[in-house]
Amino acid sequence: MKKSGNTILLTGGSRGIGRRLAEEWAKAGNEVIVTGRDGHALEEVVAGTDGIIAGYLLDMEDGDAIENFAAQMASKHPALNVVVNNAGIMVAEDLHHPNPALSEKIVTTNILGPIRLTAALMPHLLAQEAATVVTVSSGLAFVPLAATPTYCATKAAIHSWSLSLREQLKDTGVEVVEIVPPGVQTDLMPGHATNPQMMPLEDFIAETMTLLAQEPTPTEVAVGRVEFLYKATAEDRFAKTFAALNSGSRE
Repeated sequence: MKKSGNTILLTGGSRGIGRRLAEEWAKAGNEVIVTGRDGHALEEVVAGTDGIIAGYLLDMEDGDAIENFAAQMASKHPALNVVVNNAGIMVAEDLHHPNPALSEKIVTTNILGPIRLTAALMPHLLAQEAATVVTVSSGLAFVPLAATPTYCATKAAIHSWSLSLREQLKDTGVEVVEIVPPGVQTDLMPGHATNPQMMPLEDFIAETMTLLAQEPTPTEVAVGRVEFLYKATAEDRFAKTFAALNSGSRE
């Protein structure tokens, strides 16, 4: 992925990790387009940083809206060459009392949304000289937090899908980069923003941008704070890590 000169579309760009990535990419000399569900917040993001050139309302649960939006982006922004699938929701669920509608909402937003958007834009991306699909998974893709089962499942699916997408596109000009965040101090869930066990947002962004600046760009961008989860299986400590995570002794 080039460090500058890209035209980047980033979903879920009105707050948290998405907003800060958009701001940093814009400051690095890229044109950035953000999407979200809050029109007022999108206006603030666009007004606040030169280089964030547009904000669009987009519901990642709506397949027809995604397809129409992708066609609009290819027409309005023909230089678009980077798609960042960042939008997602994280909700605690009590599986003693299942709520299938809530589970479906999480699945539709977190995994079907990125699949639909990437598919709709793939012909456009393949036509570019060089392009990148960025996915945002989670350390919880590698060791799940039982309190958020569907969220963790969708992030595991995003990781698996990213591996397959990268393999299928390896002989094209489209690279696939997966960002693997730890728990970060954002409003993703109530209490996260002030939880001292979470990684400060600015620290996460700074380390992530440093990793993204490496040449070649890593296929998986994992800050040091997430290695407890990210490397659990590789280091043959999955069971201990799962137990520790779900006992509340470590996030």
